[in-house]
Amino acid sequence: MSARTHTRRDPADSGSVEIQLPWWAIALPAVAFAALLLLIMNPVDAHAATSEPVITNLLEHIRAIVLRTAP
Repeated sequence: MSARTHTRRDPADSGSVEIQLPWWAIALPAVAFAALLLLIMNPVDAHAATSEPVITNLLEHIRAIVLRTAP
């Protein structure tokens, strides 16, 4: 009597391979793509070459929002 051999199934042979990515692996490239697409569609809004400190304005807006929502 011969013994049966157990063969392992290759996941690539079955046709359905499950790949799990973290949420940010999809979200970050999608956000970057959308931002670049908006800049291409309206290049007037690209303020990278101006002398106005954008970071300072952004921080002031965040500070105003936080102070407005504080109890």
